[in-house]
Amino acid sequence: MTDTFSPGEVAERSGFSLDTLRYYERIGLLDGIERTRSGHRRFAQGDLEWLGVLRCLRDTGMPIAEMRRYAESAREGDRTLAERMALLIEHEARVEQHIADLRAQQEHLRDKIAWYRAQLPV
Repeated sequence: MTDTFSPGEVAERSGFSLDTLRYYERIGLLDGIERTRSGHRRFAQGDLEWLGVLRCLRDTGMPIAEMRRYAESAREGDRTLAERMALLIEHEARVEQHIADLRAQQEHLRDKIAWYRAQLPV
């Protein structure tokens, strides 16, 4: 039998809260989570790997609706490879723009800090 993990172990390993894991299952981002005879969730290694993908998408600002589209496409298998790649390319372009915007704001902050430093007595 393959190793399985309790929800608590998965929360610890993935960094997602138990509430988030339940929510992701409810909205279809997590699919096919096994259950024990008593109804408790048991996660497989593949589920942890998928949660790593979801973590990346979430942390880089992908909206839930797009995450759901990506998850639905992934469940459809290889015939949706091009669709998934297109979703990721679009998302990566938004991430790149966000990084550029943050860099510009960072430069503004640096300029302001330099101005304050120049105002302070030596």
